[in-house]
Order: sequence, then C-alpha cells, then structure tokens
Amino acid sequence: MKKLNINGLIPQFPLIQGGMAVGISLDKLASAVANEGGIGMIGTAGLGMLIEDYKKKNFHKATLEGLRQVIHRTREKTDGIFGVNIMVALSNFMEMASTAIKEGINLIASGAGLPLELPSLLEKNSKTRLVPIISSAKAAKIISRHWKRKYDYLPDAFIVEGPKAGGHLGYSIDELNNPNYTLESILPLVCETVKKIEEDSGKHIPIIAAGGIFDKNDVDRVFSLGASGVQVGTSFIATEECDADDKFKQAIINAKKEDLKIIKSPVGLPGRVVLNEFIKEVSSGKKRPITCNYQCISTCDFVNAPYCIGEALLNAADGDLENGFVFAGEVAQRINSITTVREVIQRLFPQE
Repeated sequence: MKKLNINGLIPQFPLIQGGMAVGISLDKLASAVANEGGIGMIGTAGLGMLIEDYKKKNFHKATLEGLRQVIHRTREKTDGIFGVNIMVALSNFMEMASTAIKEGINLIASGAGLPLELPSLLEKNSKTRLVPIISSAKAAKIISRHWKRKYDYLPDAFIVEGPKAGGHLGYSIDELNNPNYTLESILPLVCETVKKIEEDSGKHIPIIAAGGIFDKNDVDRVFSLGASGVQVGTSFIATEECDADDKFKQAIINAKKEDLKIIKSPVGLPGRVVLNEFIKEVSSGKKRPITCNYQCISTCDFVNAPYCIGEALLNAADGDLENGFVFAGEVAQRINSITTVREVIQRLFPQE
C-alpha cells in the first residue's frame, strides 16, 4: 500500500474523505474517518444554516461561527488528521479559509474555482496544508506558477477530480461525456505536469485521485496511473457515521444507474444528482420562488434561480427530500446497504 505524504501529514491509509455539504460530512463523519486512519473532511458550504436562528443573524458571521463549532466538535472526537473543504465560489471564501487556518486545521481542500490567493492567509507558524481540487493539468500549472511567483509557495498536494464524482463538477456538459476527459485520461497528464514542478522545486506534491473510486480495483487502477492517494465521498454517505438523515442515505442505497442525472446548478456548474420529484419539477420549469438573504455563493444567479440550492441541500440532509435533492457520484449505483466507515475503508484497502 502506498504512503500518502502531504508535506508531513501521513495518514495510515492514503485516503481523503470527500468534504460534502450541506450537512453531510460534519464532525461525526470526519472524526470517524480520522479515527480509522484516513483524513476526515468537513464540508463547509452552508455551515451558517446549521446555526440556531441563522435567519436572524448576519449570514457570513453565522458561517464562521458554524465553522468554528464544527472544527471544535471534531477535535473533541479525534486525535487523527482532518481538514475542511471550502469552495472557492463561496462569497466569503477567504474569511472561511482564514478562520480554518487560525483554528489550526490540518488541511484545506479548495475547488469550484482556482484558489489563487489562498497562500496569502498563511502565517509564519501556520501548519495548515493547502490542497487545490482540479480537473486538468492546466489548472495545476496555473495555480503552481501563481503561488510560486507571488507567495513563494507550492501546493502541498492536488486532488484531481474526474467527471464521475458527485456534486458540483469542474467540467462542461460536453466534457462530461467526452472520453478525453475521463479521470484515466486526465490523471497521467496532471502527474506529468506536477512531476516537472517537483523536479524544479524539490518539493514532493502528491496527486490524489477522485471520482468513481469504490473498491480496491479502483484504487489499484488510479495508483497505476500515478496517484498517491484517493478521495472518496459517496461511499461514506451510506455509513452509520454519516451526519445526514437516514432518508438521505436511503436515497443513495436505492439509486440505480438510470437515477443518476446531470443538472445545471444555480451556482453555474453542472452537478450529478439522484433523480427525484424535486429535480423533475425543476427540470419541467416549475420554480420555487426564493428571497435570497444570504448570497453565499458568488456565482449563484439567485435572481433567476428556480430554487435556493443551499436550502434544498439542507432540506435533503434533514430528510426532507420533497423539498431537496441528493448529490451523488456514479458509484451510488454500486451501493446497496448501510455500512460503516471501517467497512468502506476495508473495501478500499483490504487488510490481510
């Protein structure tokens, strides 16, 4: 089994649990993964909506309060490695990242945009590792050059997310069905690009593959292509430790191949979801009028959006699937029961 070394962070298993929001991977799931030897991740989008009476508060302050609370609760439950996933598209991305760094978080993973100014938040004694989530070799090159030139810093790792992942995807609709944009096609190109960066800088920058990772065969395949670790999200939803409601987990278990659909999200990105009545109604043109008091995502067209994605995801996490929906990766069709975090890890990395 390969060792994943993210600038001195070395988990027992070369595994990062995907940071899933709203309310899917919080302290319960992240701490469970960390306790089992992986890297647990908190999904930070929408954390302000988990604060009591959040509608009466300044939403951006509520998100920072929610972030601190979940980090503290996770730290009470584990001495293992855990981090936060913060979307670049969040309107208070830099404030969220700064708060996480001040809280001494082990790792920040950032996608849904290029986190070009993220290193500016590091201080002399900061121990937080910075890991961009990318979908191309070009993105790896742009980020590395900008960080090195402006901050004399390079990424501590890259997560390369393929088109089979769940949630928001860094691809166009056309690219999602193009054989040139599979994880297997993109991963070697990213590894080749990063290898040159490593040779020039002397810094080890591991590549972590994501999207469509279900079992040991998938792990072995991406390792053979140059990855040093894997990120897994959807499989951890259908676990006892996941923070989501049981109805949310059941939607994953019941999902068949034909139930997994690509939608255009209000935030301007395609996303893979489990088809339900909510999605069908929206797809047919039905709107659920909203008054946006949050403006939580900078790319969200909240004026014309047919629904509030934050509230829809929160409803789903709470089990109200009539007023929300479930993001899921393609591996959902292979999941048919509730397991545990330990069992998921055992499926990925069988121990003899």
